[in-house]
Amino acid sequence: MPTLRPAEIILILLVVLLLFGAKRLPDLSRSVGRSLRIFKSETRALADEDKPERHTEPIPPRQISATVDEVTEVRPPVNEPDRTER
Repeated sequence: MPTLRPAEIILILLVVLLLFGAKRLPDLSRSVGRSLRIFKSETRALADEDKPERHTEPIPPRQISATVDEVTEVRPPVNEPDRTER
């Protein structure tokens, strides 16, 4: 596959400048950027549709087998400050 030399790239840019004019080039590049963003988001959406959905069921609560008499240590909740040091 042939590669473009710097002279050829400059020639292509000059032709584009002559065809569209200096005033329309920013609008043209902005619209191309928007189109590419829309295209990219649509291809991501299609790829996400192809992925299998993750079916998450709620985990049933566990049964506590210990009774009140069997509990030997009571700890304060982690989020509350320890008030025994006052």
